[in-house]
Amino acid sequence: MGNFPTTLTTTPKPKPADDSLSFGKVLTDHMFVMEYAEGKGWHSPRIQPYQPFSMDPATTVLHYGQAIFDGLKAFRGEDGKIRLFRAGRHAERLNISAKKMCIPEMPVDIIRQSFDALVAVDADWVPRKAGTALYLRPTVIATDVMLGVHPAHNYIYFLILSPVGSYYKEGVKPVKILASDKHVRAVQGGLGEAKTAANYAASLSGQAEAEAQGYTQVLWLDGVHRKYIDEVGTMNIMVRIGDEVITPPLAGTILSGVTRASSLQLMRDWGLKVSERAITIDEVMQAGRDGTLKEMWGTGTAAVVSPVGTLGYKGEDILINGGVTGEVTQRLYDSIVGLQYGKSNDAHGWMSVVPV
Repeated sequence: MGNFPTTLTTTPKPKPADDSLSFGKVLTDHMFVMEYAEGKGWHSPRIQPYQPFSMDPATTVLHYGQAIFDGLKAFRGEDGKIRLFRAGRHAERLNISAKKMCIPEMPVDIIRQSFDALVAVDADWVPRKAGTALYLRPTVIATDVMLGVHPAHNYIYFLILSPVGSYYKEGVKPVKILASDKHVRAVQGGLGEAKTAANYAASLSGQAEAEAQGYTQVLWLDGVHRKYIDEVGTMNIMVRIGDEVITPPLAGTILSGVTRASSLQLMRDWGLKVSERAITIDEVMQAGRDGTLKEMWGTGTAAVVSPVGTLGYKGEDILINGGVTGEVTQRLYDSIVGLQYGKSNDAHGWMSVVPV
């Protein structure tokens, strides 16, 4: 673990009860910060009390959107140890997003060490109740002060932490999603594969429309043909039609999800037929009508594995598996959560213990 200069807060916050946790509403006492300056590189990594940044109104991130982030979780096991799930892959993915957004890449070992170091300092914030975790949000923003469209010369990397409960208010229950052929989130050659603020801004109007109609999330279709499924706003998507599990390929429009990759590996370990291929919304809806659509679920850091009970499209709702969680969905959820809390054998070495 990196030996970073550390300044501890003199005014610690009260910690919320585990039962009261939602998602992202409470932040811990400390943050990790380092800066980038052209000609100097990334420098001055440190841990300091959680505090606001002071920004000039002309700071470039506010005008031109050079901002990236990632998200991962720390889990407290029954043995008391705190574990991170695939932290190295998350650190690498942050740099993939950086490259896409013309942000200087960071030393992966520093990113990785920042996770361990900050979680160790705020270890008392890792909740203990089953289903809870400490969410890590590493972020990079452009900090030049000028008006002009170009990649910035100065940046801040910061890491903040939040104790969280279930992402969905429904908990681990089947959700309703709406496939939208009206709104577009990403196209090939754009920003779809980067975890950047712009992608989430692009999703807001479609998400608001879906919620107004009683759905939890939007299932985005491709931006060219408006017929191939891409991903859900906060998750990659998977369907089981007959004996085949299908998920859209990584073709530049969707995020390379860490939970997605983990789920694919586990299902292949189990001997299931798994395909990464293009699939149309019409094919999915027809499978729902004729009964061959056995399961549908989303995968992501926030929700882990989220079953889909109802899929809506063009005024038609398809009930999936009677609206209850399917067997593969449940097995994936149980397997990944078992790993995260240290209950299962970690055959792939995905978990790392935070040295506290």
